[in-house]
Amino acid sequence: MLQFDLLKTDPTSHARRGALTLGHGVVQTPLFMPVGTYGTVKGVTPRSLHEMGAQIILGNTFHLWMRPGLDVLQGFGGLHGFEKWDKPILTDSGGFQVWSLGAMRRITEEGVHFASPVNGDRLFLSPELSMQIQTVLGSDVVMQLDECTPYETRGQLTTEGEARQSMEMSLRWARRSQAEFQRLNNPNALFGIVQGGMYENLRAESLAALVAMDFPGYAVGGVSVGEPKEEMLRVMAHTPHRLPAHKPRYLMGVGTPEDLLEGVAQGVDMFDCVMPTRNARNGTLFTRFGDLKIRNARHRADQQPLDSSCSCYACAGPSGVPWDQGGREGFSRAYLHHLDRCGEMLGPMLTTVHNLHYYLNLMREVRDALDAGEFAQLRARLRAERARGV
Repeated sequence: MLQFDLLKTDPTSHARRGALTLGHGVVQTPLFMPVGTYGTVKGVTPRSLHEMGAQIILGNTFHLWMRPGLDVLQGFGGLHGFEKWDKPILTDSGGFQVWSLGAMRRITEEGVHFASPVNGDRLFLSPELSMQIQTVLGSDVVMQLDECTPYETRGQLTTEGEARQSMEMSLRWARRSQAEFQRLNNPNALFGIVQGGMYENLRAESLAALVAMDFPGYAVGGVSVGEPKEEMLRVMAHTPHRLPAHKPRYLMGVGTPEDLLEGVAQGVDMFDCVMPTRNARNGTLFTRFGDLKIRNARHRADQQPLDSSCSCYACAGPSGVPWDQGGREGFSRAYLHHLDRCGEMLGPMLTTVHNLHYYLNLMREVRDALDAGEFAQLRARLRAERARGV
C-alpha cells in the first residue's frame, strides 16, 4: 500500500512537504533513509535508530539474497521480523550492486549473469527474480530492476547512444518488473527508476515512459556514479520536479548535506546514502560548521564535543542537552580521537550515531522550515554555516 499526501509547497523553489503512508507506518517527507545493506545499519542498534528519529531504512536485495538467503528470511516472515525493525523498509533491486561487479557480470536482455562475490557461484538476476526476492523480503517500497548507466564506459565518457541503449533496457525491465510484481499480488509499492545518464533528453524520455506506466512512486537513478558534482547537480535540477506532483520522488544514493538541501529545493522527497555511516567509520564527521577529521592530531587533547549544538548521544550524552545549552555529558573530541587511534569499536559506533543523527536532524529542520514557510532562510543559513568550516 502507498498513499502520498502533499501538505505544503515552497514558493521560492520546488521544495515540498508531505506524508507518505506505507504498510508499516506513516513517514514524514522530505526524509533521509539510513542504509542497512545486510539487514543492519552498521554499528547502530534498531533502538538507537528509533531514538534518533529514523523513519524508514534500506535493505539490499542482492546482498540479502546472497546471505542469509531466502529460505532463512522466509522463516522469519521477511526482513522486518529478521532484523527486528517495525517501521518501513525500502529495498534496492540489486541493479547497482550488479553494475558495481564490473567484469564479473554480463548483462543481456533477459537479465544479468554474474559470479557470486561470496563463493564464485554462477548466478542470474532478472527483473522477475528481483521482484520475487523483494516479495519475500516484504519491503514496503520495492524498486524495479534497472541497469545503472555508467558515467564512463571503457575509460571514455558514455556516449548518448550507449546511454540510450541502457535507458531503453531499463524501461523494458520496468515493464517486466511491474508485470511480475502484479502477478505476485505484492501488497506493497513498486517504484520506477528514471535513467538516461547525463543526457537530459534521455532523462525526459525515460520519465515520460515511466509515468505512462503509472508507478506509485518514482526514483532518479544513475547519479553519484563517478560524474563531476556539477553534472550531478545538472541532472538533479532537470529531473525531480518534472515527476508527478502527487507521487513520491526518490533520489538514489545522494549525498552530502549540501546535496540533500539542493535535492529538496529541486522537489525530492526521499534520500539515501552510505556517506554518513561510511565516513563515520573512516573518521570524517559532519557538523553544523563543516566536516571534522577526528584523526587529525589537533584533536588529541580537545575537550569539545564534535558539535556543540548537537543533541546526539555522542555529543550530548544520555541527557540529550547540547553543550551550547549547558550540557556536559557527551564525549570529547579527544576521547573519540583516542578510540580511533586505538582501533576500539566504540569509536565508529559513536561517530556513526553522530553522523546519522546529523542527517536525520537536518531533514527534521527542513520539514519544520517548510511547515513554517521558511525554507529559503534555512537553506541559506545552513549553507553559510557549513561553508565556515570547523
